[in-house]
Amino acid sequence: MNKKTPVQKAVLKTLSGKKLSSTDSLRKTVSEAISSEYEAKNKADYAITRSIKNLTEAGLIEVFQSDHHEYLRLTPDGKQKVHNITLESENGLVSNVWDGYWRIIILDVPEDRKSERESLRYLLKKAGFVCVKNAVWISMYPFEHLFTNIKNDLGLTTEMIILVTDKLDKESEKTFFEMVNK
Repeated sequence: MNKKTPVQKAVLKTLSGKKLSSTDSLRKTVSEAISSEYEAKNKADYAITRSIKNLTEAGLIEVFQSDHHEYLRLTPDGKQKVHNITLESENGLVSNVWDGYWRIIILDVPEDRKSERESLRYLLKKAGFVCVKNAVWISMYPFEHLFTNIKNDLGLTTEMIILVTDKLDKESEKTFFEMVNK
């Protein structure tokens, strides 16, 4: 099991609720959060030290020194990373666990609205949709409400069709599973 990522997530999560945290306070909080994953305290301390070093080198946290203490805080990139972790988690705004329904979006935006079409394609990719045919996109995740709002906001009444279904032929379903899980 790779324990590095959960320790880094614990460090980022701990820092996310504070403007500044002393390294000692952070170590104590993270150590308590990950104690069940590490048998020995020295292994947990080492993992926390490495995570702080790696997050600092990645530009996600900053270290400040005072006369007696060391303090840490999230950088703007670190705040974005915490935001991304939150959205990707099972408790995020949109579930990343398949609920048995396929979301299919058929997009036919004319050439004179090319910038809108490219923006929509970008959003579809970011939302985890896979392009099946030139204008057909499919996903396992519940983003249909987001795209319904986009459709309404942009007035795409006939240019965008959103389908939600649990029925696909077995061959297509197998192919889509492979495409989506690449």
